[in-house]
Amino acid sequence: MTDHNTEPETPEIVGADQGGNLSEYADLEELTQELSASDSEVQKALEVVFQASDAHRRKSSLVPTEAQRPANLRRRTQCFVHQLLKNQEGLHVGSPNGSYVGLAQEMKMDKDPTPWHEGRHDSRLLTKKQISDMAFGIRELAKKLSHIQLKMNVQNVFILAKAHDETLIHNTREVAEWLLTKDGSYKVYVEKTLEHNTIFDAEGLLGSHPAFKGRLKFWTNKLCAEKPQTFDIVLALGGDGTVLYASWLFQRVVPPVLAFSLGSLGFLTKFDYEGYPQTLTKSFMDGITVSLRLRFEATVMRSQRGQNGNAERDLVEELIGEESEDNHTHKPDGTHNILNEVVVDRGPNPTMSTIELFGDDEHYTSVQADGMCISTPTGSTAYNLAAGGSLCHPDNPVILVTAICAHTLSFRPIILPDTIVLRTGVPYDARTSSWASFDGRERVELRPGDYVTISASRFPFPSVLPIERRNKDWMDSISRTLNWNSRQRQKSYKEWS
Repeated sequence: MTDHNTEPETPEIVGADQGGNLSEYADLEELTQELSASDSEVQKALEVVFQASDAHRRKSSLVPTEAQRPANLRRRTQCFVHQLLKNQEGLHVGSPNGSYVGLAQEMKMDKDPTPWHEGRHDSRLLTKKQISDMAFGIRELAKKLSHIQLKMNVQNVFILAKAHDETLIHNTREVAEWLLTKDGSYKVYVEKTLEHNTIFDAEGLLGSHPAFKGRLKFWTNKLCAEKPQTFDIVLALGGDGTVLYASWLFQRVVPPVLAFSLGSLGFLTKFDYEGYPQTLTKSFMDGITVSLRLRFEATVMRSQRGQNGNAERDLVEELIGEESEDNHTHKPDGTHNILNEVVVDRGPNPTMSTIELFGDDEHYTSVQADGMCISTPTGSTAYNLAAGGSLCHPDNPVILVTAICAHTLSFRPIILPDTIVLRTGVPYDARTSSWASFDGRERVELRPGDYVTISASRFPFPSVLPIERRNKDWMDSISRTLNWNSRQRQKSYKEWS
């Protein structure tokens, strides 16, 4: 067994010149400096840790041997993409005489019934300034990563596919056998349910290849949740639903996900399965290009029954009014990091839902509709599109809000910046409960007084892009899967003479 706490080697980064050709190694230290905030009082948005023995660094960046050693070189994660993301703690107000705008920037954006020192670092509990700094840092990192090639020292490969699909089980076995045969240092993890599956036939695979023993391993949901840094890369075999499943498994740190298309759609599956040997060989040898996709952090907040019950209670007053500073009116009941959307709808109720929508410390509107869809740019092509929302490029730093069959003709989809903390809840005087789902999973009931807080997540989703078509990948996907703006070309006139 390999010790998962062993520090991995720092990956190389290959730079791209202006013409798009890979020509030289980029300096990790330069990357850090470019992405750091100009104001010295603002914490750096990124943290890059590298080894002094790296043979591919430019001479101009080498630190003299007599330079003082940093106080702490311990890595917070072994995933290279996420080791660049530093926790945003923000700054506190130093003067009690600050302006209203300045004080508002330092207020937590949601109720916090537990002390901050208990180690909770939810995005919803950040101040407005901290959320802005975090979002800016992630966006700057995403821009840089989209133009460089990450060369990783791959050791542990995670394979994800639907374990109940016979065809995909065959595909999983094929890829696992190919990886284990190709390199004796690779360790391949497949789902635990395949350990005794007769189609996968792990026993037969190990019997015919004794060298595979100790290198074919099995992952569980608990391993993904507690030790996501174990895996260097995720290979998703399936459709977009399989990619969403990867996001659900890795709720915090997500290894880079390389998705092979074996499903019915292909917005998130970028590579053809038939060419997997060439794709994996090139990716492991030459490196990968990563797109950081925005995820939402969604927390269910439960109303706490007062001494007089819920009579005469007002959700608007409790969230943005005089009772907004009372942290005991609600308590959290589960947090989810989602890649596509949060949906609040009427569920099994025959009547429409009544939903209050808040942004930061402002009450936006009360909605009577079948529901609300609050989507990431990645999810703009999913439920959001079916509900009448706009298509949105995944690089846009926005939140899409779309009503589902609103009981008014004037409610139009809106697009908000990703620095806003949204709260959508059921008012106390609502006739029925509503239901919330997160990427189509974890469906829960929202009773009158409950709400869901939605904010940009600290943990984006790193998706591997095809290097040769990374700049036009999204336009190709909507044209291929949606036949976007596809029509027969208008015939030209045949002039009479």
